[in-house]
Amino acid sequence: MNANPILGILGGLGPMSGVYFCELLTEHTRAERDSDHLDFLLSSRATTPDRTDFILGRSPQSPLPVMIDEVKRLIRGGAELIAIPCNTAHYFYESMQAASAVPMINIIEQTVAFCQREGIGTVGMLATEGTILSGAYEEVCRKAGLTYLTPTEEDQAIVSHIIYDEIKKGQPADTDAFLAVCDRLLARGCERLILGCTELSLLKKEASLDERFVDSLEVLACASIRLCGKEPVGFDDALMRFCPVGLPS
Repeated sequence: MNANPILGILGGLGPMSGVYFCELLTEHTRAERDSDHLDFLLSSRATTPDRTDFILGRSPQSPLPVMIDEVKRLIRGGAELIAIPCNTAHYFYESMQAASAVPMINIIEQTVAFCQREGIGTVGMLATEGTILSGAYEEVCRKAGLTYLTPTEEDQAIVSHIIYDEIKKGQPADTDAFLAVCDRLLARGCERLILGCTELSLLKKEASLDERFVDSLEVLACASIRLCGKEPVGFDDALMRFCPVGLPS
């Protein structure tokens, strides 16, 4: 891989999150001219079967074949590194990486590495049911020595409603209900709350959530900028200090 690889973005999972990820890359790359920015390709295959529905057994349609096809399409287009701005899709990360001829940045590993390097001991997870029940973050947190807490069943239903019935439908998110869930997680001892769904990154953008939140999409953007040989700018101080973990060979 060269020093300034072309980044392939597996988007559409959902569509607005993929577009916002591109916005973060452009806004937060130090640049004085167009040519200072990253070269990237975006695939926004919005018709990819829903990840959570498949993981929970609510649908027999696996998104994996479609995602692998799109990864290969990006590689044919010249992508030398792949980013996936969707946490739930990382349930399929190992299968996608095995089918990919280029390395893929793992949003979960990068986010947990950021928390570990900031000395955060206990995190709360805000994500889709698919991400929660797959245990994807839980396993990486365990290996990193982080304590991992999830919302109660009732609070998870609130988070899922906000993700699927509000943000994904282009409706205003119930910020008060979301923050109430967050307060209950913090009261249980969480030092930071991970926005482990990139739809929730859109909520952070609109509601200007504070430093108690670790936005996985911002972590992925910062990691992608550095791994593409560029210099990030304008993230908060903690994220500006972050150097991404290594990539699969």
